[in-house]
Amino acid sequence: MAIRQNLSRLVLVLALYLGLSHAFYLPGVAPHDYADGESVPFFVNSLTPMSNSEVKSVISYDYYFDRFHFCTPKDGAQKQTESLGSILFGDRIFTSPFQLNMGQETKCNVLCVTDKIPTQDAQFINERIADDYGINGVVDGLPVAYEVRDKNTGENFYRIGYGLGTSVVGQQQPALNNHIVINIRYHRRPDGKNRVVGVLVFPSSKDRKLSQDGSSATCDDEHDGTFHLKEDGNTRIAYTYDVIWTPSNTAWATRWDSYLHILDPSIHWFSLVNSIVIVLFLTGMVGMVLLRALHKDISRYNALEAQEDVQEDYGWKLVHGDVFRPPGRPMLLSVLVGSGTQLIAMTGLTLVFAILGFLSPSNRGSLGTIMVIFFMIFSCISGYSSARIYKMNGGEAWKMNILLSATLFPCIVMGTLTGLNFFLIGSDSSGAVPFGTMLVVLGLYALISFPLNVVGSYIGLRKARVEFPVRTNQIPRQIPDQPIYLQSIPSILMGGILPFCAIFIELYFVMNSIWFHRIYYGIGFLFLVFGVLLLTCAQVTVLMCYFHLCNEDYHWSWRSFLTSAACGFYVYLYSILYYFTKLDINTLTSTILYLGYSAIISVLLSLLTGATGYLASLFFLRKIFGSIKVD
Repeated sequence: MAIRQNLSRLVLVLALYLGLSHAFYLPGVAPHDYADGESVPFFVNSLTPMSNSEVKSVISYDYYFDRFHFCTPKDGAQKQTESLGSILFGDRIFTSPFQLNMGQETKCNVLCVTDKIPTQDAQFINERIADDYGINGVVDGLPVAYEVRDKNTGENFYRIGYGLGTSVVGQQQPALNNHIVINIRYHRRPDGKNRVVGVLVFPSSKDRKLSQDGSSATCDDEHDGTFHLKEDGNTRIAYTYDVIWTPSNTAWATRWDSYLHILDPSIHWFSLVNSIVIVLFLTGMVGMVLLRALHKDISRYNALEAQEDVQEDYGWKLVHGDVFRPPGRPMLLSVLVGSGTQLIAMTGLTLVFAILGFLSPSNRGSLGTIMVIFFMIFSCISGYSSARIYKMNGGEAWKMNILLSATLFPCIVMGTLTGLNFFLIGSDSSGAVPFGTMLVVLGLYALISFPLNVVGSYIGLRKARVEFPVRTNQIPRQIPDQPIYLQSIPSILMGGILPFCAIFIELYFVMNSIWFHRIYYGIGFLFLVFGVLLLTCAQVTVLMCYFHLCNEDYHWSWRSFLTSAACGFYVYLYSILYYFTKLDINTLTSTILYLGYSAIISVLLSLLTGATGYLASLFFLRKIFGSIKVD
């Protein structure tokens, strides 16, 4: 716990040093002790789709969006300070009119009775109920949830949020949940203080009796029927709630265990075993094809060189004078590989921090914040790698290389996200990133990412050029006709299948977490699968590179990058399949947003895997051609 607090303080000091932290904070994880009768704040968050079967929308809404007509506090809703990651991930937290006092149970508290709901707003609310929208809230840092039983293990766990209403088959209008029972589970300490360890909400629909003037309501749970919001423009809604306090033996340190439940861990193990089997298969292939065959080739080549008679080269040694010939468009290739190395470093270190527990969900938005910070910091790796590769390939336009390395990839990603953000703004979605936050991200890029990238590029260009083990001939060697399976497009598509097969099962859980708004906590599995992905990309690319060299095709640079990068192409195809099989989106805006975000994820993965494949092939070629004697 002390380590987490120290890390939070360290990152906070860094943000203060940059002069931009006045808009954000890193939430602490220290427990809050409540005395009996002390007020326990209930905060409300955005409304999101929370279907258990098929998601019908990807748009979230503010709790106090005018068309919902929810009850507001007497002094007005106050927006809570959030971390950068929390804002980017769509959290919009406000105060609420719910009154909770530690240990004091209350029944039939009337929040408010709304004014008459206009017809269009009533239709809007009923449509959101039909789309399975749910309400999110936060109490003492814990999300409000409802209890679910795992069919496979029989264990009970919490799933965040609660339904806005219920659609009943055969009824024209859905039932609106206008009454909730808030069950706060607390742990009593020896000093008499209390700590919140669980927040359960049980929503229901109650047709409350209103007074003649419609300003108040009375409760009669035995006789109150189900409430249906009529679309006649004359219906009022009475919102009520009960509060129950349940003592619990759950310690504060383990209160998240019920939220962080892994559904059917056997499937995760199957995914991991599947990935490991693929790696072992490829390792065996590398061992048999490369180590044995390559060792014999090198011994035979060197033995022939020792003989006095001139022997004609054959096999992959034939292309020794062309294999390190600069590829076409070396500038673009170096920039893409540099961006990929940046993503490898960011992803790897983020997963390490997550495994060590620094990115616990109790630190709301910490994952997004750390990802942004690491992406900015590791831009120096992007600049350094890009400059080294560009100089190695004989590039001379070093100023353009520095500029593109620092701007090409970030500008494409930020430009695409900005374009998608306009669709969110047009839909009145809470997921739209505020203009001020966008300026802060641009400021972080201008003050951290851009300078570090330039510094990395400068250091890379100042380094001595990477020397190749063999000289390059002046006249390029003619490449013979290749069989169909070794032609560029077929070989690239074949090479990308195995890396995708190594991750596709875990990818399913990650996508469920993203689009079904669930907490993903299989970090250990994800870290191992990430390592397997990198190994698979490296081994597949080296194998394909060896096969092409044996067929006298020395154009390896772009092909090695694209062979591994094809994994991202298959991920995008899988996201399209996921769209048709797991989602039930029926609006153009949600479709564009889904396909747009999926495309960004796929491009990021392509850069990451492509850089892995290129660097693995470069290392392999330098090793094998450095092991033979060439005149």
